[in-house]
Amino acid sequence: MTLSTLESRLPTTWEQRLYALAHKDLAADLPRVQVETDAETLQQAYAYCDRLTKAHSKTFYTASALMPAEKRRAVRALYAFCRISDDLIDCADPGASTAERLAALEGWRRRALLSPPRPDDLPVLAWADAMANYRVPARYAHQLIDGVAKDILKTRYATFDELAEYSYGVASTVGLMSMHITGFDGPHAIPYAVKLGVALQMTNILRDVGEDWRAGRVYLPQDELAAHGLQEADVPTADRSADDRWRTLMRFQIARNRHLYAEALPGVSLLHRDGRFAIAAAAELYQGILDDIEAHDYQVFSRRAHLTKWAKLRRLPGIWWRTRRGYRMDEP
Repeated sequence: MTLSTLESRLPTTWEQRLYALAHKDLAADLPRVQVETDAETLQQAYAYCDRLTKAHSKTFYTASALMPAEKRRAVRALYAFCRISDDLIDCADPGASTAERLAALEGWRRRALLSPPRPDDLPVLAWADAMANYRVPARYAHQLIDGVAKDILKTRYATFDELAEYSYGVASTVGLMSMHITGFDGPHAIPYAVKLGVALQMTNILRDVGEDWRAGRVYLPQDELAAHGLQEADVPTADRSADDRWRTLMRFQIARNRHLYAEALPGVSLLHRDGRFAIAAAAELYQGILDDIEAHDYQVFSRRAHLTKWAKLRRLPGIWWRTRRGYRMDEP
């Protein structure tokens, strides 16, 4: 398997399907709930989301700090909504049945998207206010919860097309919602946000192979494992080193992942000027995880790939320059 098929600029089947999902029924979007509260409670709600973001994602917290204050607090409320949605699956009682987990997720959907927020429900209050202020399509939030539900129902993906659709649900939707907070030029920006979401989720998958394996999930496409002469039993573990088959598979995955970033990042120029640097920083800093995976011989079981604080700071001037000049297809 080579990267030759990735060089075409024509949308692939999975891209066309995901673009259709992103445009689906937006003209008649689902209604948003009304927010009725006082300024002090609302401030407490946003402060809660700020603390949650700082505790769970240093990269996103750093990148969002580059946005104006109002947009910054809104994207951190978005992060809190996404984090709580995800934690309902990842932190669920191991003894809970599939039906119980799905019921909990549907309960969160009703609480977060379909009912007026209670004054003491701080993350929901902040997110409802952010959605209303920036006219974030509620359909994307529902699509995200639908995507998270797949982690309950599906633990293997036969092809990259299947994996891309999953990535749309749990990641591209986040980009589409954040794009409404940042501000964008028009519908022609949507494909870039979709593709960036797939790129970010693929980085997440490559970083977390070991963690997912221990949770009983394998996100690497089954046909690509087979094409590289691997079965699940051949995947390296914390006590077994990577072999050449694994290295070749990971090189292919990383090369495709970088190609997705390269195609997505030119869309930064379609965002409102005061949000471009933050979005570009979030994308490029996350892409840097791929460098760390390579530097440690593709061992993603015994350690979690990451960038140090200094490595992140060192990259910011270059990201700022590319944001100002505009991304080209051969960058970053």
